[in-house]
Amino acid sequence: MSKSNLTRRGVLRTGAVAGAGLAMPTFFSAGSASAFVNDPGNGPVTLGFNVPQTGPYADEGADELRAYQLAVEHLNGGGDGGMLNTFSSKALQGNGINGHKVEFVTGDTQTKSDAARASAQSMIQKDGAIMITGGSSSGVAIAVQGLCQEAGVIFMAGLTHSNDTTGKDKKANGFRHFFNAYQSAAALAPVLASRYGKDRKFYMLTADYTWGWTQAASMKAFMEDQGWTMVEDVRTPLSATDFSSYMTEVQTSGADVLILNHYGGNMVNSLTNAVQFGLKDKTVNGKQFEIVVPLYSRLMAAGAGEAVKGILGSTNWHWSLQDEGSKAFVKSFGTKYGFPPSQAAHTCYVQTLLYADAVTRANSFNPCDVVAALEGFEFDGLGNGPTLYRADDHQCFKDVLVVQGKQNPESQFDLLEVVEKTPVDKVMYAPDNEFFAGGDLGTCNPGA
Repeated sequence: MSKSNLTRRGVLRTGAVAGAGLAMPTFFSAGSASAFVNDPGNGPVTLGFNVPQTGPYADEGADELRAYQLAVEHLNGGGDGGMLNTFSSKALQGNGINGHKVEFVTGDTQTKSDAARASAQSMIQKDGAIMITGGSSSGVAIAVQGLCQEAGVIFMAGLTHSNDTTGKDKKANGFRHFFNAYQSAAALAPVLASRYGKDRKFYMLTADYTWGWTQAASMKAFMEDQGWTMVEDVRTPLSATDFSSYMTEVQTSGADVLILNHYGGNMVNSLTNAVQFGLKDKTVNGKQFEIVVPLYSRLMAAGAGEAVKGILGSTNWHWSLQDEGSKAFVKSFGTKYGFPPSQAAHTCYVQTLLYADAVTRANSFNPCDVVAALEGFEFDGLGNGPTLYRADDHQCFKDVLVVQGKQNPESQFDLLEVVEKTPVDKVMYAPDNEFFAGGDLGTCNPGA
C-alpha cells in the first residue's frame, strides 16, 4: 500500500487506489430499508485507525498501527496472509472485505478522550470511515465507543482493559476482544496467594481514570478473598512521570506488597522508581517485599529493563505462544517489522479481521448486520484458543495468561514468560456481575 496522500486535521489517509478521489460519507434516506452511514457502494471501504501516537501510551499505539497496516495488507491479498490461514472462519479470501479493497485513515488520540473523539469524528464525517478501531486508554476507548454509537458506525476496541468498556459504558455498536480488569484479577489472585502466601498487606498505586479504578477495585476484591489486607489505594495522575514521592509513603506504610495499577510509560516509571528505592530488596513483616503489575506488555517490560525480572502480572496474549494462529501472526509481523508483536498489536490485528469476517459472513456493511454476525460468534485460530464474543455485552471470553518478568532472557524480546494459562471458565462471569452492573447495551444504530 502506498504511503499517505492526504493529511488533514491530524488524520492521515493511506492506501488510496490510484486515481480515486476522497471517499466522502454516504447518507441514505431514513426510508431506505438498508440505510446506513458510509456505505462504500461499489468502491473501496475505509477503516479508521485511531491510536495514541503521542502521550504516555505512544509505544503501544505505534505497535497497534503496525498491526493494523499488516491486517490491511493481508485482507487485500498481500504478504503471507497471516492469521487468515489459521482463522476457523474461512470467509476471508484475501480479496478485501466482501470484495471491496481496503483503505484506511489514521489519527492521533494523544491519549486524551476529547482529541480521540475529534479524530474519530473527522474520520467518519470527512473520510467516510465505516469502522473505527484503536485506543490504548480505556478512557479514550469509552469516549470513542460512545461517539461511534451516536454516529452509527462499528467500534472495534483496541487495547482497553477497564471493566466499564463492556460494563456500565457498553454500547451495541462496540465490541472488545481484549480481556478486562476483572479477568486479570481473577487469574492473578490464586497465583499470588500460592506464591506469596495468604497473610499479606498490599498498597496500591492506581492510575486515576476508569481503567485504574476498575483494576484497583478488582484486585482489592480478589486479593481480600485470598486473605490479603489492603493498606491503602493511592490514585496518581495519568500525566505523572516521576513516582518517587509515592515510594516514600509505601516504605512507611507497613505494606509488604506493592500493586502497580499503571500501564505504558506510567508503569515503566513507577516500577523503575520502586526498584530504585530498593523495595524489591526489602523485608517487611518478616516477608520478602513483592511488587505486582496486574496488566503487563512486552513493550512495558522492555522499557523497564532489569526491573521486571521476577515480577508477576497478566497479559491478553504473548508472542511465545505456540498455537498455529500465534505462530502465523508472529512470523508475518516479524518478517515485516523485524521484531515480535505486542499484545496491543495482536488484539488490534484480530479485531480488524473479526470485523472483516463479520461483514463477509453477513454479506453486508450495515452496522446492524455486522452486530448480528458478531454477537454470540465462536471462533478459534486467532491466537487465544477457542473464543466467544458474548451477545449480552460484546465482551470476548478466552483463556487468560499470567506472566512474570524472565530472570534469564535469551534476547532483547524474551522478557516475559507464561507461568499460568487460566482457563476461560475461571474468568467467566455473569452479565449482571456487580463489577459490570449499570448501563444498557441498547440497540444497534446504523446512523441513517
